[in-house]
Amino acid sequence: MPHHAVQRIDVESTKIDFDFLKKWTSDVDRLEAMTMLLAAIQKGSFSAAAREMNVPVPTLTRRVTDLEEQLGTRLLTRTTRKLALTDAGVAYATTARQILELVAEQEREATGEFTAPRGELTITTPVLLGRLYVLPEIMDFLDLFPEIDVTLTQSDRNVDLVDAHVDLAVRIGRLPDSSMIATRIGAFRPVVCASPALLAERGVPRVPADLAELPCVVFNGPMLSPDWTFRCPDTERLVTIPIAPRLRVSSPDSAAAAAVRGLGFTQLLHYHVAEAIEAGKLEIVLEAFEFDPVPIQLVHVSRNMMPLKLRRFLDFVTPRLRESLSRFAKPS
Repeated sequence: MPHHAVQRIDVESTKIDFDFLKKWTSDVDRLEAMTMLLAAIQKGSFSAAAREMNVPVPTLTRRVTDLEEQLGTRLLTRTTRKLALTDAGVAYATTARQILELVAEQEREATGEFTAPRGELTITTPVLLGRLYVLPEIMDFLDLFPEIDVTLTQSDRNVDLVDAHVDLAVRIGRLPDSSMIATRIGAFRPVVCASPALLAERGVPRVPADLAELPCVVFNGPMLSPDWTFRCPDTERLVTIPIAPRLRVSSPDSAAAAAVRGLGFTQLLHYHVAEAIEAGKLEIVLEAFEFDPVPIQLVHVSRNMMPLKLRRFLDFVTPRLRESLSRFAKPS
């Protein structure tokens, strides 16, 4: 049996302060206290943080209070309605988050996540995009990598990847400047469409302003606003048309179903209505006035070392999603 070389540590040169370490770990588990502090900050209250961590509220409160006493400073100001960080608390919470991330990364390295593709991947996607396009790729990926497990969260609201401990997010839309790493895999056209019956009854709009006199269904989503935006083909200028909807909904599925029923025109991303368009249940109008396609990106946190499970997933899914989503590219 081969023997692995043991790395020798020069104890003298490292100059470990064991007295400090004893003090650092006395009376309270400092890492646990850091985790509880960050949970309280994220959730906004001790009770919500205790529920999240499945511990009694008095236990969590005592851990944070003990932490403050050991540090000799107040980290949180407590009111009846909310918690707020003090100036010292802001600095400490930032460092605590970095320490916990470092500990988690070192544990992943120790368990082999950086030398073999294994462990759990947490992925978040928009609901419909996840069901139609991402989930099939995940299932194929799991067939190839039996030592990797995946938790897929489907939500049309973006989450903070660090706070939610998410490895990878599939995001629709332009990203704000950040330290996140983004890989573009495609783009969706924003399209206006209606049922053939409604078009036969009310006519086909020639310019966006015509929509003011036509029944409309509005989807209040993160990528589309109640006022519809278009780009004039002659001037390239953006114009916004106020819409007085007959129906306002909070999911693209509902908007598409109402449009198929003939209730009104709707503006959605192309993939929301692709099946209905291919089936002849909806028709795209005002195509010349469409504004810029909305990018689709794979987003993850920048790390010094990327776990192999994430690298393998990115290498596997990126070309496949680019191919499957290429059908939504705007025709030239």
